[in-house]
Amino acid sequence: MSAIKIFGLHAAQAVLEYSPERIVRVWVDVQRRDQRLNGIIEAMAALHIQPQMTDRKTLQRLAAGQNHQGIVIEAQMPQVLNEQALKKAVGAMRQTALFLILDHVQDPHNLGACLRTADATGVDGLIIPKDQAVGITPVVCKVASGAAESVPVYQVTNLARTLRWLKEQNIWVVGSAGEADQTLYQVDMNVPLALVVGAEGKGMRRLIREHCDLLVRLPMQGQVQSLNLSVAAGVLLYEAVRQRL
Repeated sequence: MSAIKIFGLHAAQAVLEYSPERIVRVWVDVQRRDQRLNGIIEAMAALHIQPQMTDRKTLQRLAAGQNHQGIVIEAQMPQVLNEQALKKAVGAMRQTALFLILDHVQDPHNLGACLRTADATGVDGLIIPKDQAVGITPVVCKVASGAAESVPVYQVTNLARTLRWLKEQNIWVVGSAGEADQTLYQVDMNVPLALVVGAEGKGMRRLIREHCDLLVRLPMQGQVQSLNLSVAAGVLLYEAVRQRL
């Protein structure tokens, strides 16, 4: 399994909490000492993980110029699950399902932001296609602030086929589209649900749109015609949470 560099306090805390067995090496800023970083170092010591003290310039190089907050971890990639794992998870589900599906999203910042919101809203899993879409990368892990560790990510070979299967499991597939007749506030989301958001600038592909049970739009009051996809995903997910509460 390939390794990645994880950097920043949130991401370091998450990998330590959810999957410390993935940690290969750790570098820490020899000049930085604050309460949060010390807490992470102490937790590592309890697991017999010994960080290597180094200078800020080395950390900057290891983190490829990103904001590392004094710590860089080399770790095995977060586990990405397949269709069989998705089917197993759905079959074992006892709560009302809530999935987020991203159709050909290619910006790692958007994927990371969606993962972070998915974690905050209790999403059961994030589903992405294998081809022509970003997967789990160091930038995704950084932006996700630990959510790449806590939210199951399912990569599927054929997204349209996966949508058909979800519908067969009585999970409603609801797509976000600007031309939809209904707004998200007019739809009952207190049902087993998979929310679909399309790619940057393009929206959902025609085939994916045709596999949705219904389409919803976000009401736009200003001059812009659309929102950033991670923002739109957040609005959709929190409306589902609001209705379920």
